[in-house]
Amino acid sequence: MDEIDTLKQRLSEFAIAQTPIPISLSGFSAFVPRVIYINVLRTPALLDLHQALLTHMEAALGIADPNAKQRPFAPHMTVAFRDLSKQNFRAAWPEFQHRSLEFEFVASHLTLLLHDGHCWNRYEDFPLASSTTSIHLPMS
Repeated sequence: MDEIDTLKQRLSEFAIAQTPIPISLSGFSAFVPRVIYINVLRTPALLDLHQALLTHMEAALGIADPNAKQRPFAPHMTVAFRDLSKQNFRAAWPEFQHRSLEFEFVASHLTLLLHDGHCWNRYEDFPLASSTTSIHLPMS
C-alpha cells in the first residue's frame, strides 16, 4: 500500500468516528501583505475536531508538525492568496477590511487536498459519521 492509500485509510477511519460540526464564518481578515481570508470562528467543536485529527495523525502515521504545537490554530477560508501582489493587496484590503459577512453551514466531511506544484486540488472527501442524516442548526 503506498503512502497516499495509507493516508486515505487513516483519514477515513478518523472521519467515520466524528460527527458533522457547525462552522461559523464571520468577517474578513488578512495575513499582511499577501493573503485575504474569511474568518472561521474557533468554536469548541472545531477546536476539538482539530485536536483529535492532530492526535490521530500522529498516533496512526507519525505525522506531526512541531511548529503547529507552537502557534495557534487559525482556521480560515482563503479569498486571495500569495499570488496577490503587495500592491494589489494594498488596493484590495480596504474593500474587504470592514465588509460584513456572517454565514453558517455544517461540515459533513473532511477533504484531502493535494498540491500539484501550482495549486491545491481536491483529491478525496471523507464523510463524517452520520453525515447522511439531517442536522438542524438553531436559527440565530
